[in-house]
Amino acid sequence: MTISSFFKLVEIQTKAASIIPFLIGTFYAIYRYDSFILKNFLLMLVSLLCIDMATTAINNYQDYKKANVKYGYGYESHNAIVRYNLGERSVRATIFMLLAIAAAFGFLLYLNTNIIVLLIGGMSFIIGIAYSYGPVPISRTPFGEVFSGGVMGFFIPILAIYIHVLDRGIITLGISGGILNLGVNIAELLYIILLSLPSVIGIGDIMLANNICDIEDDIQNGRYTLPIYIGKEKALKVFKASYHFAYLTLLILIVLKAIPYFCILLLATYFLVSKHIKLFYDHQSKKDTFVLAVKNFIIINGALAIALGLGAVISVLI
Repeated sequence: MTISSFFKLVEIQTKAASIIPFLIGTFYAIYRYDSFILKNFLLMLVSLLCIDMATTAINNYQDYKKANVKYGYGYESHNAIVRYNLGERSVRATIFMLLAIAAAFGFLLYLNTNIIVLLIGGMSFIIGIAYSYGPVPISRTPFGEVFSGGVMGFFIPILAIYIHVLDRGIITLGISGGILNLGVNIAELLYIILLSLPSVIGIGDIMLANNICDIEDDIQNGRYTLPIYIGKEKALKVFKASYHFAYLTLLILIVLKAIPYFCILLLATYFLVSKHIKLFYDHQSKKDTFVLAVKNFIIINGALAIALGLGAVISVLI
């Protein structure tokens, strides 16, 4: 397997969907809590990238194994296993290697933190595998958008924050006198949930746009995704409305002063995102317009990451 075929198998260009939420959480921890632990940052980064790449590789492998129709709809070009004539044994070895590295670094992160990290990380790991593998992978059901957006958009930022603020009491878990005690700082957790919603929505909409474009292909290959259940028109309405909700959460965060005041400038990105929504509404194509959902995610959440990064730098200097 060459480097180029490996990158295609793991769809390296899509890793922004995990790195950007990771950076959002990291910069937020620095900005709001003035806390950063380099070792934890690096351990989570390696584990995160490997599990993301493994999940994508599993998804491509499962598509290859379960496809009823292996031609047409661009299948020959967008499935790396077919395009590069990759051997199944080589693909499986790559997947197991990535999973092993992800698990090893995730366990090292747990040893350097606490049980909360193990629980959230372990849950994310299991859902990530179940998303692409099993008798009925989540990606082939109407719940793909919810799980992809929820795990990558919410679990990544909260873990990226928590690994730096273990002693701040945001989430605590302990046993006293045989009683399990769970403590949650509700206000801070609500801020983190609001912060993660633009990522949750952006990632979910990437999945939704992909499934809208693939309706015919998915029907042929037995993937019963959300657009197939609710129809293309309703799926497009969900796609459009969700972006408006993402901007509403940004506005709420600014009003609550949970993020820097200059994040108000992020609202200007709405005009470009709105243009992309209209273009996708008019024509849904994997080749031509699917990328607009990816661009929207990067525009909204990339801008948020940059703004939080700037806020973090200012807070450190001041």
